[in-house]
This record gives sequence, structure tokens and C-alpha cells, in this order.
Amino acid sequence: MSKKYNPYDNMLEVLDSAACMLGLEEDDYIGLKYPERELKVSMPVKMDDGSIKVFEGYRVQHCSALGPYKGGIRYHQNVDMDEVKALAAWMSFKCAVANIPYGGAKGGITVDPKNLSKDELERLTRKFTAMILPLIGPETDIPAPDVNTNAEIMGWIMDTYSAFKGYTVPGVVTGKPLEIGGSIGRPEATGRGVMIITLELLKRLGITAKDTRVVVQGMGNVGGTAARLLYQAGCKVIGVSDVSGGIYNPDGLDMDKISDFTQSGHLLEDYDQPGLKHIDNFELLTCDTDILIPAALENQITEDVAKEIKTKIIVEGANGPTTVAADKILDEKGIYVVPDILANAGGVVVSYFEWVQNLQRMAWDIDVVNAKLETIMKNAFEDVWQAANEKNTTMRMGAYMVAIGRLVKAKKIRGIFP
Repeated sequence: MSKKYNPYDNMLEVLDSAACMLGLEEDDYIGLKYPERELKVSMPVKMDDGSIKVFEGYRVQHCSALGPYKGGIRYHQNVDMDEVKALAAWMSFKCAVANIPYGGAKGGITVDPKNLSKDELERLTRKFTAMILPLIGPETDIPAPDVNTNAEIMGWIMDTYSAFKGYTVPGVVTGKPLEIGGSIGRPEATGRGVMIITLELLKRLGITAKDTRVVVQGMGNVGGTAARLLYQAGCKVIGVSDVSGGIYNPDGLDMDKISDFTQSGHLLEDYDQPGLKHIDNFELLTCDTDILIPAALENQITEDVAKEIKTKIIVEGANGPTTVAADKILDEKGIYVVPDILANAGGVVVSYFEWVQNLQRMAWDIDVVNAKLETIMKNAFEDVWQAANEKNTTMRMGAYMVAIGRLVKAKKIRGIFP
């Protein structure tokens, strides 16, 4: 029987490799191997039929060397502690790569939200907020949306936290609705960041957008936005997918129409246009393209997939979509891989902007948000590009070296208490 994939083990292996490239001793970075705090909660919730169901939830705070903890909350039936620990660590590295003053955290509830009514979802969210209340706050740990959570759920969290405090605290979460302190540009920030990084890499490689074919796995907030923006930038998007399957057309897809279709609540299995072919997930990931953007969940590009991949570039819109074993195969094949901790950092960058606006009781306009996002993403790309080239290694190792270097330096400056 093959060993079950453990994303935390995956993170540790990459961490060790990057630390070795930096010439660090284990004592220099051993603290990064362990989360600073882990919380598991059990939540009895009254269902619509009057029965009581108990759900399990998690909040993990990985590293606070650079600032308050920051990280999303996901609702998914496969959420467990190892996944949340890995995601929290990746958030630490992501914030360090982007050079913003945050540490890493993550949260989740083991639940399939499609099986809950809206009232049940709200009760579960408010219960979870109450259970993790001792850990979160605008100066300590600031949650945000992730898989299967959205602005409305962030609003419930903010309201619940504020009720306990006795006054409105908009800065306790980011990704909120605009009406209660959210930032314009936040919903599309991760996908926009993926687009910025993709175009920046193409520029470094001397490739124009109009000569580029793109395939995107995932039509959610990240993948859908990235696909649409790259299409508008001149790329030819030839394949996309959602939970119902993928669609493919070598002559290109109209991403404006497809985005409107999916955002209205439809699945791609029901979409049709002349020349379009419906394909499964494996076919989508392994079709002939120039750029592949996995923007769904972790553990998508495995060894079996990597052996068959025919792309030139992979830009990781999702967190941890590529296994360590697959990464080695991609490197041997000469495929550029832009790692998640760089590629999808746009979300946390604009979450940072939202938090700053909340603390200052200000609201920026979209041009300011997008301009600041572009500056930070391009600076992060430059740091990673230089680090990778200096060590003649992959962009993943370059990103981890940048992140670990900053975190280790901060930890050394702060020292060990007591």
C-alpha cells in the first residue's frame, strides 16, 4: 500500500533542502519545523431538523517572527490537522517572500458546506469563531477566506468577534464585504497576482502573451480570475476546469463568456460552444500547452501526472499543488515552476492592505490597491529570480531561500525567550 500523502511532510522536505542551499545549520531554522501553536476544537451545532451534529475545526499558528499571524479558513470535507499545519507554514513563507509584516496561520473545519443550509453554515461559523476567539484578533491573528469560504462568512466572523468584544472590530478578518470594511480589489487579488507573476516570467523569458497558450485547473476565485485576466492580456486560454470536469479548445476559449457563465452558478459540464471538448482532470493537466496554472487544491501534480505533463511553465495558483517527487520530475524535464508561496501571494498582500485600511479607518481606491499590489508582486518576483539564479536552482528553492533567510534573520534578532 502506498504511503498517504502528507502535505506537512512535503513542506518539511522542501524546507530542509532550501535551508541546506543557504548553508544553514539545523539549529538556525529548527523553529520553522514546528508550529508555535495548534488548536483543535469540537463544535456541537443544532441542525435545521433539530438534531445536534458535532464538527471538528482547527487553527494553527506557525510563525510570528515577522508580525501577527495571517491565514485563511477553509471548509472542506478533507481538512485535517496535517493539512492545516502545512498551509500555516506556507503562509509564513508566503508573507516572508512578499516582504509584508505578517506571520503564518491557517484554519479549517472538516465539513462539506454543500450539505449545509445557509442557516446551518452561519451557526457553524459563529460557533467556530467563539471556539477560536482566544487566538484571533487584529493584533494577533487575522483570518481570511480560503477554499469554500467567502466575504459573507468573514462578515459573520467579524460580527461574532465584535459581539464578544462589545464594539465593532473590522480588522479581525480580511476579505470582508466592502460595506463593513472590506477592501476593493480583494476578491480578485490572488488571481490578479497570479496574472502579474505569469506575465513577469514571460517577459524574463522573452515570450509575448499573444504567443502563449494557457490551461487553468480551477474556476474559483483564483483560477477564474487568473484565466480571465490572462485572456484579457492577450493569452490564448485553451483549457479550464472546475469540480464538474474540464473543457478544452485548442483554438481558444472566450473567458469573458465562461467567467460570466460560472459566476452565475453554473458548472462547466453544462457549458458548450463550437469546437469545445469536455475532458477529465488528468487530461487537462497533461494537455499540450505553454502555461499550466493549477488553482484548485493541493496534491494535484503527482508523479504520475508530472511524467505526462507537456507544458513549459507551471504557475501554482493553489497552495501545495505539486508533490516533492513530482517537482523533481518537472525539474528534470526543464519545466519552469513558479511556486505557490510567490505565485498566489496576491491575496495576502491585498489582505494586508485591507487590514491597514481598517486600522487607519481609511479606504483606498482600486487604482491605489492594484498599483501597490503590482509593485509588491514584482519586487517579490525579482527577489526570487535573483536568489534562484545565484544558486543555479529552481524558483521554488529561490522562493524558499528568500523566505527562510528573512525568517531566520528575524528570529535571530528577536532571540529566544526566556
